[in-house]
Amino acid sequence: MSELDRVYAQLLSRAPENKMEPRMDPMFRAMEILGEPNKACPVIHITGTNGKTSTARMIESLLMAHDLRTGRYSSPHLISVTERIAIDGAPVDDGTFVRVWDEISPFLQIVDTELVERGENKLTYFEAVTILAFAVFAEVPVDVVVLEVGLGGITDATNVADADVSVITPISLDHTDLLGDTPGEIAEEKVGILKPGGYLVSSVQPVDAADVLLARARELEVPAAFDSLDFKLLERQHGVGGQLLSIQGQAARYDEIFLPLFGAHQAQNATVALAAVEAFLGGGQRELNADLVRDGFAAATSPGRLELVRAAPSILVDAGHNPDGIRVTAEAIKESFGFTRLVLMVGILQEKDAEAMLYTMREQYGDMVEDICITQSSSPRAIPAGELSTMAIDAGWPEEDIHVTEDLEDAIEWSVGRAEAGNDLSGGVLVTGSITLVGEISLLLKGGES
Repeated sequence: MSELDRVYAQLLSRAPENKMEPRMDPMFRAMEILGEPNKACPVIHITGTNGKTSTARMIESLLMAHDLRTGRYSSPHLISVTERIAIDGAPVDDGTFVRVWDEISPFLQIVDTELVERGENKLTYFEAVTILAFAVFAEVPVDVVVLEVGLGGITDATNVADADVSVITPISLDHTDLLGDTPGEIAEEKVGILKPGGYLVSSVQPVDAADVLLARARELEVPAAFDSLDFKLLERQHGVGGQLLSIQGQAARYDEIFLPLFGAHQAQNATVALAAVEAFLGGGQRELNADLVRDGFAAATSPGRLELVRAAPSILVDAGHNPDGIRVTAEAIKESFGFTRLVLMVGILQEKDAEAMLYTMREQYGDMVEDICITQSSSPRAIPAGELSTMAIDAGWPEEDIHVTEDLEDAIEWSVGRAEAGNDLSGGVLVTGSITLVGEISLLLKGGES
């Protein structure tokens, strides 16, 4: 066992990631004991239902283009836990991850002991990794932290930060058992990251959600900028390797921006990312250097988000894990790739609305998909492949079109074989449904094991 494996095992021994505690006191206590690393540098805080990670990575890339040292905290990871804590766009090195964890562990044990004495659960996996991230960023140190919320906002572990800019990506229905049944109710949770003295930058939102966000901004007397009202995407042309954008920011217009990511949703994420950086660097009033903006976007990446991991046949991986995510991915694939046949490889986690996701896949891909491989990742939260296949049939997928396997290498072999069945170059494979499946398939393909 490597030192990183040792630390990861210690983290995994805590309450799992999907068992987040709706509380903040332990996080503030940990920050107090550690000397408040959450206040070591400015923060751009990001929440929303879809697009958080892609938006965070674009913000990070733009800040780096402006010669700022960045720390980015995002979740979940694809392959290694170190991906969650990035310095200047790259995962923190294993040695730093391990060393800082060992340094802060005795202090976390103090918090654990106090929680147990009060009859509460110890710090969770997500709380512990969040504390570690703040400690790493404070030690490096970085100039700005780009901080992605795990779940919700108001009681998310990341909300120990007082953000200079709070970014809210599109809100839709997800985690309704925890956050609420309407976009407005969910917005009440997510707007909790907005703080006095901050700045709100929001994507286009459902009316009830937008009303909640605007009301909170007015209550706190902070500036608010909304996509399509205060800034907007002016033009988008899709092409080989990405798309070309023109964006009207809050302070200026920026043209000839190449974004090496696919889909209208990524163009909208880019628009919000640019507005957030304008807000951070100049309060939304100062024009940014257009060449630096172009450089930042040109260097942007978003692994696991409509990412091409192998050609001939094309294999795309996408971590869409709710109906809206599935829908925007489908639109991007139809726009940017010339598939006449597409094979789906699907695995979904238990806490997700699998029936709605499978129905949306059927609705969006029904005219180009004849084969669907139902499988599962190694996550204990994965829906068993046999159970998921029954749900797929109930969602309208013909039983004769479904291949069921728990073996990911078999899933790849079968899916590739079906994509190649037409003996032309118009077939492809899309791996989707959960980030755990996307991560494991990416590791197999990029590692050359299949």
